[in-house]
Amino acid sequence: MDEKEKEAIETGKEECQCKEGKVPDRQGKCVMPEVTFPAFVLSLNTSVLYHLGEIGDPVTGKREPDLDLARHGIDTLVLLEQKTKGNLLKEEEELLKNILYDVKLRYVKAVKK
Repeated sequence: MDEKEKEAIETGKEECQCKEGKVPDRQGKCVMPEVTFPAFVLSLNTSVLYHLGEIGDPVTGKREPDLDLARHGIDTLVLLEQKTKGNLLKEEEELLKNILYDVKLRYVKAVKK
């Protein structure tokens, strides 16, 4: 073990050896990240941005807007906001509100193109 590896272990800053999409658990086993409300909302946000053509395909890099699917994703976020009203932490509520505001504006801009 070289000095860089020793330092990484001592400081807890080891480089992750997990494949994309997985994270190490406390025992170092590669697992899917914990499902949290913010992670779920951010996942839906990413999907909407992809369907708006804001994010390219991860394999090809090609951007192919599909406004129907983008609208569906936005509707899902709106439904989530309605169904969770009064049951979220302030930070979760703000995250959802801000993401909805952002994707709705982007959707309107995309429709006007």
